[in-house]
Amino acid sequence: MAVAQVHKKNFAVQGKIEPFYTGGRVQLSADGKHLFCTCGSKVQVLDVQTGKVQTSVQQADDDLSCFAVSPDDKHLVTAHRSLLLRQWDWTDTPPRCVRTWRAIHISPVSFMTFDMTSTLLATGGTDSTIKVWHVIQQYCTHNLKGCQGVVSVVAFHPDITKAQVYGAASDYKIHVWDLNTSKCIALLDKHYSTVTSLQFTQDGNTLLSSGRDNIVTVWDVTKFQVLKTIPVFESVESLVLLPEHQEFPHLSAEKEDGLHFVTAGNKGVLKVWSAQKSRCVFSHKRPSIETSENQSKPDHDQSYLLTQTLLNTQTDTIATVTYDHNILFYKLQDFSLTKQLVGYNDEVLDIKFLGEDDSHIAVATNSEQVRVFNLATMDCQILYGHTDIVLSLSVFKKGQLFASSSKDNTVRLWRFDATSGKVHCVAMGTGHTHAVSAVTCARLKPVFVASVSVDTTLKLWSVPSQAELLTVEDTPIQLQTTATERAHEKDINSITTSPNDKLLATGSQDRTIKLWRAHDLHLLGTLRGHKRGIWCVDFSPMDQVVASSSADGTMKIWSLTDFTCLKTFEGHDCSVMKVIFLSRGAQLLSSGSDGLIKLWTIKNNECVQTFDQHEDKIWSLVANSAETSVVSGAADSNIIMWKDVTEEEEQEEKTKTEELILKEQELSNLIHEGRFLKAIGLAITLEQPYRVLTIVTDILKNPEGKSQLEKTLKKLREDQIDSVLKFVVQWNTNSRNCHQAQAVLSIILKNFPPDQLAQFPSIKTAIEGLVPYTERHFQRLNRLQQQAMFVEYTWQQMRTATDQGSIDGEESLQTDEDTNLEDASNGDVPFTSGPTGQEPNASSQQIKTEESITRIEPTKQVEEITVSDSSSEKSFSDSSDAEAPVMIVDMPLKPATGNTTKQSSSPKDIGQSVGKKNSSQEDSSDEDWDAVLADMRKSDANKTKGPAKGKATTKQGHKNKTCPVKTPEISNKKRRKLSSR
Repeated sequence: MAVAQVHKKNFAVQGKIEPFYTGGRVQLSADGKHLFCTCGSKVQVLDVQTGKVQTSVQQADDDLSCFAVSPDDKHLVTAHRSLLLRQWDWTDTPPRCVRTWRAIHISPVSFMTFDMTSTLLATGGTDSTIKVWHVIQQYCTHNLKGCQGVVSVVAFHPDITKAQVYGAASDYKIHVWDLNTSKCIALLDKHYSTVTSLQFTQDGNTLLSSGRDNIVTVWDVTKFQVLKTIPVFESVESLVLLPEHQEFPHLSAEKEDGLHFVTAGNKGVLKVWSAQKSRCVFSHKRPSIETSENQSKPDHDQSYLLTQTLLNTQTDTIATVTYDHNILFYKLQDFSLTKQLVGYNDEVLDIKFLGEDDSHIAVATNSEQVRVFNLATMDCQILYGHTDIVLSLSVFKKGQLFASSSKDNTVRLWRFDATSGKVHCVAMGTGHTHAVSAVTCARLKPVFVASVSVDTTLKLWSVPSQAELLTVEDTPIQLQTTATERAHEKDINSITTSPNDKLLATGSQDRTIKLWRAHDLHLLGTLRGHKRGIWCVDFSPMDQVVASSSADGTMKIWSLTDFTCLKTFEGHDCSVMKVIFLSRGAQLLSSGSDGLIKLWTIKNNECVQTFDQHEDKIWSLVANSAETSVVSGAADSNIIMWKDVTEEEEQEEKTKTEELILKEQELSNLIHEGRFLKAIGLAITLEQPYRVLTIVTDILKNPEGKSQLEKTLKKLREDQIDSVLKFVVQWNTNSRNCHQAQAVLSIILKNFPPDQLAQFPSIKTAIEGLVPYTERHFQRLNRLQQQAMFVEYTWQQMRTATDQGSIDGEESLQTDEDTNLEDASNGDVPFTSGPTGQEPNASSQQIKTEESITRIEPTKQVEEITVSDSSSEKSFSDSSDAEAPVMIVDMPLKPATGNTTKQSSSPKDIGQSVGKKNSSQEDSSDEDWDAVLADMRKSDANKTKGPAKGKATTKQGHKNKTCPVKTPEISNKKRRKLSSR
């Protein structure tokens, strides 16, 4: 059962191949373990054994002009464009600048060197002067003048007792200065071009000088005379002396022949010369295949130029620096190549994996050489053969055979030996009339190679059998073409082979993609849809589709059955240079000219991830056979190895989640058990400010919470207190949590001195975050306090007003009672009558008399009395019932003689009886009525003492009506009373 392919989500940088040398002088340490070279504005220190950069010496914003390392490897001095000299201790990590001083030169320093004692430093500038510095005592000892032009080389005499300095400049003359007198004591004039190297013999009596005038001059420095002039027939850039009294049988250099030296120049060949015989005794073979094309190139071509030669006697190694920034190490005994370091790759145009286990990568750069890197050790093997820039690479299935195409109009086949790791050319195909822009190999078996060219043609090449290729040693086999077709109207940029070797796809600048039958190059279809030229095409490993990338910034997926566009991917803001399939055809990986790499999921057209590590256009993108690693190469000269970390990240995330769950449970248990110290520590470890706030809140809820919180915080470590300070800043931003934050802050400030708090990493940011919110909280509290004082003031005023109101109320109540009393004395009797079903007023329910106090309930008898004035009986009887004065008295009445009071069975009867005349009342005498009024006056007089506490007084205007019986005497008294008030 097939396992579902897991989609990739992320890639991490596993390693880089970066430039470490961009030109200038190179120097080896005394023990030969470290290599010093310049790269831009910094000095790179390499470990020769691994080829990796160990450290970098750099001064920001100050370009480097040259550098020098002392013979004892203790001092590294750099000269800068700012005319400053800096002394470094490069063994520190990172390197430390020990001293900085002005160079006194009026223009940049072009050459620097130390004497044998590592105490004197000579600097030659472009201002035609040489200055000598005492490195230990730190002062300038000499200012040597006399040269004309830029100083090209400076050397100290090996015998320190002679105290001599030799220097040469653009005037082609070697000047000799005596440091004791600071005067020029000799002028060695024999060269006719720039002097490039000065070398002394071990005894210091002989000097060898080389120049670009194709000669080496031997000088007797005791007499300052020319001993011999040796023609070397090439422009010499560097010269080194072989160790004296040592035989080199492989180099045909015997100690009986006297002095021997090695030259390196524009021919790119190391030559060993005998100074005694004045002839070349050994010539190292150029590390390239000598073809007719190579031999036809002129000797002055700088592609072969060797700029410098270094000799290290402790390791018996001689190193050469090439014009294209490669550093090659040879054994001194036989000049066999031991190591190759590529200092600068320039633009990386194409990359492919090599070997059955993808252990190597082949790299095509902006050079005629193919570089093969061992990914385990980063050792590099440089393949010579092409005579112009290599543009494309393609590898057969097993990774033992690969093809390359170049601007030299050729296609080459290379065989990789897995046991030795060596690669050499086994076949070559010629036939294109212009640069071969792309090449592709068969996927299943090494039977054919297809190539496309700027000449718009497509060629199919037949690959020789494996037996024939294994027998090739020096001369490559000539490849034969089986088919040629004019494929496109413009330059063809890309070609690829289908997984079953039956189809070929080509992409061109004419904005079309064409499908071809592989065995005879028959055109099957044309895919149109891109708006600009096609940069890359690639077949899916699983589906019948092909992907393409274009300069219009899009990628498209095309169907091979009906030649239609199925999907379009947009996301790059510029040209998409490369596109490949991943995850068994379920994902795409693309690179653009903006230096970005994007990972896409085809199903939903989604960009999963974007990687930004390159700084320039990415020409190459390739994945290994297991799709666990991806290598990208760009125009910024960087080669980056990416590793698929999807599964690792998922496992790591799962582990973190499990650990978090366990810690959360532990934290909950600690809080439940009241172990607040460990709970706070664990919450700090989990970086959970809210949980810490919850714990602090729970502690403060206790009666002794503040003291308990103080004890807990005192036991925390300083780093934990620092974390708590960060949490306090967050809490303090919310007014709900400001009290807890201020409580914790108060404890910290009281228990930690300022000096200790100042050492906390986050104290500065904590203060900046606490001050503004704390000030805001205090302002809010001040406002609340002011409002609380206003409320208290208002309450006090209300109490005072209430007390005065109660006194006035009593006085008013008494006045009303007096008024009622006076009204009653004048014949106006107050009484109340409520509606049916209502409780009678308390003041009307209880009447105090001298005889008794009786509570009359609504169900008791009420006598209805109709009173008429004796003087106006007729007018009163003629008035209507509504206006007739009616009095209902809730008091016990004595039964009248001869007549009984009629009882009402209900309040309704009482209401109906109001206003009716009683026959007994009509017959009553005036004396009886006067007695009744006298009793009522006595009861009202008792009321003037004040109503019962909590009882409401009856007021006019209610439904109960007070109907006084008016008499002229009473009315007059009332009027007088009101007028007096």
